[in-house]
Amino acid sequence: MNYIDLRSDTVTKPTPEMREAMAGAEVGDDVYGDDPTVNILQEKAAEMLGKEDALFVPSGTMGNLLALLVHCQRGDEVIVGDKSHIYINEAGGMSALGGIHPRPVMNQADGTLLLDDILASIQTEDVHHTITRLICLENTQNVCGGVVLPVEYVQAVGRIARENNLFLHIDGARIFNAAAALNVSVKDLVEPADSVMFCLSKGLAAPVGSILAGTKKFIKRARHLRKMLGGGMRQAGVLAAAGLISLEKMTGRLGQDHARAKSLFEGLKQVRGLKLDACPSSNMVYFDLLDEIKLSVDQIIEEMKKHGILVDWAGPRRFRLVTHYWVDDAGVEAALKAFTDVLM
Repeated sequence: MNYIDLRSDTVTKPTPEMREAMAGAEVGDDVYGDDPTVNILQEKAAEMLGKEDALFVPSGTMGNLLALLVHCQRGDEVIVGDKSHIYINEAGGMSALGGIHPRPVMNQADGTLLLDDILASIQTEDVHHTITRLICLENTQNVCGGVVLPVEYVQAVGRIARENNLFLHIDGARIFNAAAALNVSVKDLVEPADSVMFCLSKGLAAPVGSILAGTKKFIKRARHLRKMLGGGMRQAGVLAAAGLISLEKMTGRLGQDHARAKSLFEGLKQVRGLKLDACPSSNMVYFDLLDEIKLSVDQIIEEMKKHGILVDWAGPRRFRLVTHYWVDDAGVEAALKAFTDVLM
């Protein structure tokens, strides 16, 4: 069966154009720095983000970890959202591998960290305290509903970082979704950041890979640490070729995914027993099951699969649906019909 897969935008398969580009990619040994396709991808990504340099890495988790390891020494502290991917979904890498201490700050419903909370979390100089070194933001903020942090907010956090001699890293796994939702340049959205990571393998439909960007000095150190972590890929141009199409073609169509998420949201409002979060600002729809729904999340997942729809839980009574390149208007309609049949 050809399933309509709403579990995540990580499930996207490469487009036919990507497969053709991968098959014909010019390659070299990227550890030596002589894979031409990887080099072009890195240069293009750095230019689009307005940063000096960029590095192609196997995953977003590795990209975020590299940023933390470059910015921080062992025992340093990072201010991070309590619902952020870095804090809850990256296997504790900052502490286990970097000896870095997280200082969680409550994410608000709009995905932000209150500026006063950030300021209050910066450690004073005291022999008893860790040293605050870094602030991390996530944009779009996944667990808060795929919400978007606006330019003005990111600039405000950037000012706090500069005034307190801190670094700012943006986990921009879906930063192009954020830029599309705000109708702004991604360069403007990440301008205050010392480093930024984004994923090619989520809504941009590439099969593998993420980009970490920053200054030339930052990327030189990140490249060394990438090798330490086992991320030194060889003829990686086969993968980078797909990433180039992500940047050239996929970044410009993300508004279609957002529109389909809104259509999905509007349709689900007609299905009984659901408590929906706010209208999606990007490509994610979150909702909870009301008590009148007696089916468990696992039972719903299995019933939806019988209807050709793949969904995944986000909590004991909670779901997240994600639109992407491979979900068209017909797919949205099919998903709504399936939910109606299963729940009503």
